[in-house]
Amino acid sequence: MYRTHDNGALSLEELGQKVVLSGWIQKIRDKGFMIWVDLRDRYGITQLIFDAERTDPKTMELAKKLGREFVIQVHGTVIERESKNPNMPTGAIEILVSELILLNSALTPPFTIEDQTDGGEDLRMKYRYLDIRRKPVRENLMFRHRVSMAVRNYLSAQNFIEVETPYLIKSTPEGARDFVVPSRMNPGQFYALPQSPQTFKQLLMVGGMDRYFQIVKCFRDEDLRADRQPEFTQIDCEMAFVTQEDVLNAFEGLTRHLLSEIVGVNVGAFPRMTYDQAMERYGNDKPDIRFGMEFGNLNHCTQHRDFGVFNSAELVVGIAVPGGNAYSRKEIDQLIDWVKRPQIGALGMVYCRVGQDGSFKSSVDKFYTQEDLALWAEATSAQPGDLICVLSGPKDKVRPQLSALRMELAQKLGLRRPDEFAPLWVIDFPLLEWDEETQRYHAMHHPFTSPKPGQMALLETDPAAVKANAYDLVLNGNEIGGGSIRIHDKGIQSKMFDYLGFTPEEAKAQFGFLLDAFQYGAPPHGGIAFGLDRLVAILGGQETIRDFIAFPKNNSGRDVMIDAPAPIDQGQLNELNLSIALKP
Repeated sequence: MYRTHDNGALSLEELGQKVVLSGWIQKIRDKGFMIWVDLRDRYGITQLIFDAERTDPKTMELAKKLGREFVIQVHGTVIERESKNPNMPTGAIEILVSELILLNSALTPPFTIEDQTDGGEDLRMKYRYLDIRRKPVRENLMFRHRVSMAVRNYLSAQNFIEVETPYLIKSTPEGARDFVVPSRMNPGQFYALPQSPQTFKQLLMVGGMDRYFQIVKCFRDEDLRADRQPEFTQIDCEMAFVTQEDVLNAFEGLTRHLLSEIVGVNVGAFPRMTYDQAMERYGNDKPDIRFGMEFGNLNHCTQHRDFGVFNSAELVVGIAVPGGNAYSRKEIDQLIDWVKRPQIGALGMVYCRVGQDGSFKSSVDKFYTQEDLALWAEATSAQPGDLICVLSGPKDKVRPQLSALRMELAQKLGLRRPDEFAPLWVIDFPLLEWDEETQRYHAMHHPFTSPKPGQMALLETDPAAVKANAYDLVLNGNEIGGGSIRIHDKGIQSKMFDYLGFTPEEAKAQFGFLLDAFQYGAPPHGGIAFGLDRLVAILGGQETIRDFIAFPKNNSGRDVMIDAPAPIDQGQLNELNLSIALKP
């Protein structure tokens, strides 16, 4: 037995007990005749004391040779600490060591194993196994476990069955590039790793499983950001004999349960907003509704004067920044420079100060009267002391630009509080979106999403107008889940493939198994998938998913700890009947 207790368990209740502890050395304080050692494990820290008067000389000598992160075992007695630490669960006691066993020595770590470390992110990712010893990382992983267990317990209580689906499948058009896996037993042929278990969960509905879920790895070979990884985890769910309303109610219940169980926040019914409303009011389909600054359409009150920039614009739109009139000209110029960055792409920004007396001062005063500017204030709900920021241009460009500015300003103003939670359903997405590169429509969600009832005929006359039975769950400006009611009729599904540009042969080759299954009595069904990594991060008060993944990859999709991806041995290539010829 390496230990009788963990390092977070002991208190004055165990005073005088003989105990055995094991762990890593966090800190050593050597006063010559006394040595204090902080012993750490997953559960906490216990202080050890080696005393020249009470400790065996050989044990004392061995203690003097210890270093940070050495792994040790000690036998000793629980005694009361003279100088107690009320901030530690074990702060009232210490262990008078009678026997010390060195289990393993350690090199000096490349960064300090402390809550506030001196290691940069790249260094910590290279030595992630050391980073995990730090309390913040450890607690993040334990928090993720709590969320996962809460999900499993809740869904199981709602009659959902967890079913595993294959990782080695065939390539499917899910909107991102597949990771492919060569097959040794089938030369020249490849599996693909799943972007999602979409078709399999539909087949489970055909199989009569009725309610399915899975906490499952998914893989997408796409460009990465701080909130994306090439492999990520979904809470994947599907239900049979349901309408959109049934799905929304079921997973609103799950989300409400997680907010209550994990972070102690109780919320009422989730508000709902159509995709069109979200784009018009916030400029994106995952709006953060913890604060205002809703868009105000200014076309009607800007395009009647001689200001050519506004007159020629498809859309003139503004937001009111609370208290923004206090900004200096330098600060406003910084905002203008910010929207002109290549990542945002605006050509400039017009502003209007709203004085405490209700007067207006604009950067385009020579074109607009006080009465005109009062209409700007009305359209944006600006109050005395606010600043109106205005962008103009094509709708599909200016809305995302103003949305980015809105989020930047909210961050600066402290309006995006991590301890405040504002869930939102966004519904009625377009079924299709136009791809300029291929000059054809693509499924906005995926090819299996059902159009709204009665809108199938619109596909022939006005494809852009067709709405989908699709929905996203948004939390604090982040999409945490998305799903749809699926097509369950072979004829309709075949027609959808046709509209999306699949030939009958292509549809048969890629999805023949699904179309065949629909001929054997497919029930109406629908579902949703939550991004577990993002959900956990937001519940944990952060937005970077990397902090809640045990072994994340960097922005280039590399695991710098194990140095992957990496070339493979020629012998392996020969077994796979492959040769590699990289493009110059």
